[in-house]
Amino acid sequence: MLPVPRAEAVLSRLADAECPDLRVWPTAYVLAVFRFHAADEVDFDVDLRELQGQERLDVSCDFLREIGRLLGKPVLMDPEGDDGHPVIGFDVEAERVVLLADPQVN
Repeated sequence: MLPVPRAEAVLSRLADAECPDLRVWPTAYVLAVFRFHAADEVDFDVDLRELQGQERLDVSCDFLREIGRLLGKPVLMDPEGDDGHPVIGFDVEAERVVLLADPQVN
């Protein structure tokens, strides 16, 4: 395991340099991969295949809630490849994770 680099080192890279990532396991079965695209954004993804069952979904919601509480900002989860249409997210005023879009019917 390597030490976490300082934010200024990660964000001061050349514009065409590869974007570093940070892998965080809130539990042994759920992985969040943080990507450092911009200084004013927290960008991470979660493999939804890992969120099978209520217990793992609860872990994911707790993780969103903790990030939102620490930052004092909403935390939104968009489907992959669909920027701007969040499905769930942490609502700062409600102090909880909420459903933001109706589930799609196939």
